[in-house]
Amino acid sequence: MKYRPEDLRNFNSDRFIMSKGHAAPALYSMWVETGFLKESEMLSMCQVDSTLEGHPSPKQQFVDLATGSLGQGLGVACGMAYTGKYFDKSSWHAIIVDGHSVEELCKALSQPRHQPTAIIAKTIKGKGIPAAEDKLGWHAKTLPKDMAEMVMKDLQSRIMNSSKHLYPPSPIEDSPPVSLRNIRMPSAPNYKAGEKIATRKAYGMALAKLGRYNERVVALDGDTNNLTYSEIFKNEHPNRFVECYIAQQNMVSVAMGCAARDRNVVFASTLASFFTRAYDQLRMAAISESNINLCGSHCGLSTGEEGPTLMGLEDMAMFRALPTATIFYPSDGVSIEKAVELAATTKGVCYIRTSRQDSAIIYNSSEDFHVGQAKVVYQSKEDQVTVVAAGVTLHEALAAAEHLKKERISVRVIDPFTIKPLDVKTIIDHTRATRGRILTVEDHYYEGGLGEAVCSAMVNESGFNLHRLAVSHVPRSGKPQELLKIYGIDRDAIAQAIRKMLSTSTNAK
Repeated sequence: MKYRPEDLRNFNSDRFIMSKGHAAPALYSMWVETGFLKESEMLSMCQVDSTLEGHPSPKQQFVDLATGSLGQGLGVACGMAYTGKYFDKSSWHAIIVDGHSVEELCKALSQPRHQPTAIIAKTIKGKGIPAAEDKLGWHAKTLPKDMAEMVMKDLQSRIMNSSKHLYPPSPIEDSPPVSLRNIRMPSAPNYKAGEKIATRKAYGMALAKLGRYNERVVALDGDTNNLTYSEIFKNEHPNRFVECYIAQQNMVSVAMGCAARDRNVVFASTLASFFTRAYDQLRMAAISESNINLCGSHCGLSTGEEGPTLMGLEDMAMFRALPTATIFYPSDGVSIEKAVELAATTKGVCYIRTSRQDSAIIYNSSEDFHVGQAKVVYQSKEDQVTVVAAGVTLHEALAAAEHLKKERISVRVIDPFTIKPLDVKTIIDHTRATRGRILTVEDHYYEGGLGEAVCSAMVNESGFNLHRLAVSHVPRSGKPQELLKIYGIDRDAIAQAIRKMLSTSTNAK
């Protein structure tokens, strides 16, 4: 392999991708041979004070991404190869070898390389150990002492020169330097108050706009680009669009590889419900400290007639559980464009939640947005209850507030914009201003979403009266507005919950 020992993650260097985490000792031993690791460090592997973990992770400079879950390395490698083909070099070449043949490996590694090359080494587990070769029951197990000694003797007998040291050749300096610091929109959003557009469509338009002025923006999709509207980006920038088809797990891995070593700003989109099948890859992205941006369309009940199988009602819970995640839940075209721009420069895994149906523009194009900063979109000095809602339920909350105003009931409405991190201070301050009364409304199951995020933020506060509205059980098919009503998260349900809160409060007095 060609790399710089003093700069292992140099963008010109060769990459080593592993899809089998338990082969970590083999990888570490190679770095002992190069002198980067000490042999004594191998003996502390998996210990709490060791940097050598059971599966390779980016804590080591020679590991780009954690791919310990079996098979994920191939998708990551494809993402890296895509970057090499379309951005850093011209084309790439694949070589298939017997991974147990040192001669074949050396021949493949020593070939002149004027383009990115992928070496696919086919291996058999336990090769050369009669009791374990291609046998079941040996996964992640150490050999018994007598068997280990026999194998060691056999390996030592094959070593022809034990004093040979590895000196890696320097990589070819043919990749351009890249800076992702100035990825931003060239102009403010171009929407008018009252205009209606689905946030999923506004996402596609925002992504294409960002890509128009930033050539390192790349988009991926899982065979749903006409639904997520990433097709707008695809049509404008076909060489920077990767169709991953109906393989969302692989799409996330490809996104990780494409974003590795800070070469690209990557956005990957599919239906929100489909990210559930890619959760293992999402976990690995968090462990790898990967900077990828994901968009889940058709969230909540918005798929309507297509039924619960396509309704993303668990997605916020999934992403809230990831330590490095930021969750954007924009409510109109302006905020979705701001979310796309912010996600491009936010570290970690970013998730943008979009809806199917059209919604009205509520923000001015000049509105300033920040990660972790909520917006108070409806208020007066006489407000009696604070309502926190996002996406489609924000619009329902605004409609409920207008209706209750006729009954002389004043309501304050907050758009959190990001569910994680949550703007705890704004929510608590305004809840205190409405005598501790707060209602959360979300197009999501009760578990793990906006309501629980607010509950967690208020767990140590006293004097608060918190109520929640969410989808309580598996829904059915129907028109989206009908379903909002049936499952108690529409404007009427919000208004009724507020009346009940105020009635209970009056009776308590």
